[in-house]
Amino acid sequence: MGGSASSPTLCPAHVSFEDEIVSMADSTTTIDDIEGELFKIERIREILVRRESELRYMMDDIQLCKEISRLKKELQKLIALPETEKSNEEKQREEELVQQIHKLVETRDFLVDDVEFERLREREEDKEMAEFLQSKLSKSYLQKATPVKEKKMTSRGQQTSAPYMTKTGLTLLKECCGFTCSIM
Repeated sequence: MGGSASSPTLCPAHVSFEDEIVSMADSTTTIDDIEGELFKIERIREILVRRESELRYMMDDIQLCKEISRLKKELQKLIALPETEKSNEEKQREEELVQQIHKLVETRDFLVDDVEFERLREREEDKEMAEFLQSKLSKSYLQKATPVKEKKMTSRGQQTSAPYMTKTGLTLLKECCGFTCSIM
């Protein structure tokens, strides 16, 4: 039993080292499939970050509007009093309220400007991404559409990914994250 010729060896001479390596990926998964899925995940992350930012702006806007409304109501009560019956404290409070409202309105204006700036920036990013994807998809499509005469047999990985690659660029963009993408 100690090392006879009939006992199995751990690494037979006819098996190369590369044959021993086993990938974590499914045997039908290609690098293009993985890169595509990573791209989709990145796109979803970008959409979620944008939505979070939008919601934060909305929260800030709601809080500012509530505070402006509260101060306006208080100011209206003071304005409703006849000028001759107002105490010095009430007159001073009236001026303070006008200043506070003015400051909050300016803050809200800055917030609205920030939101508009973000929308323009995101629109530009989306345009650049759409152009990049279009160029990448066009190159990929041209490479897939150009017949290679030397290559007569396709691998199993290429056969299973072929339907994915034959989709139009528009279809791929629609499927990029399962949401309605702003790049559409």
